[in-house]
This record gives sequence, C-alpha cells and structure tokens, in this order.
Amino acid sequence: MEDKSQITDAEWEVMRVVWTLHQATSKDIIEVLRSKKNWKQATAKTLIGRLVQKGLLETEQDGKRYLYTAAVDETESVKMLEQRLFDRICNKEVGKTIASMISESTLSHNDIELLEETLNRKKSEAVEEVKCNCVPGQCQCKGHHH
Repeated sequence: MEDKSQITDAEWEVMRVVWTLHQATSKDIIEVLRSKKNWKQATAKTLIGRLVQKGLLETEQDGKRYLYTAAVDETESVKMLEQRLFDRICNKEVGKTIASMISESTLSHNDIELLEETLNRKKSEAVEEVKCNCVPGQCQCKGHHH
C-alpha cells in the first residue's frame, strides 16, 4: 500500500466527489467531474484504481458495478495536506504563509470571527520568536549562512 498522504491533485478531485456523495460508482464520479475536468471514462477509472491501491477508497461489488466509499476522513486528509505544506517551509515562515492564505481567500463573516477567536486563543501560547527548524543552507534565516 502506498503512502496515504500522497494524493495527486486529480485524485483529490475524485476523493471530493466520494466524500460528498458518501458512496459513488465510477459513473457518478464521471458525471460530477465531467463539466469541471472533461475527463474520459478511462481517466476517471484509472484514478479510482490508484485510490483503491493506496487504500483511500474501499470497494463493494453491487451486481455488475462497484460502489466506492472513502477509507479516509476528509477533515483528516485536509489536516495531512496542511501538515505537508508546513513541513516543507521554515517555521519562521508559517505565520506569513497563513496570513498570505487568508488575504488571498474569500471569507465569510463567520470565517473571520472563527479566525479572530483562534488568534485570541493562540495569543496565550505565543512565543517571542519562532525558532528556525531548517538545516544550514535551506533557508535565509540569520545564522544559517555558511
């Protein structure tokens, strides 16, 4: 079984359909994605097969067709995606990255209220300076130039 956290963008599209429908046939997936992706049936079936191999989709035979259900939770998958992003950047860049993501996103008043509440809670845990987690030569932080 492959690493479950390694979902391609195309596979993510398929997973979003299955998470939404809770259970889907390949025909259901193709119908939903037809207008967005214009994929051929073979493309969708290839992606579904990869997701089954990776253990991200479970299959159940129903007559001549297969029903697919998600083997992983959408919320957990999003958290893994977030973690992969933050694992790739210097700890000192996380705040700027989050700020950039917020500034480029369309948010509702409820979203902004949630962010404000979260930031207010985080204030009690805030440190004076975030420590760099990079090895020398991987970032621009002072003291890491050799």
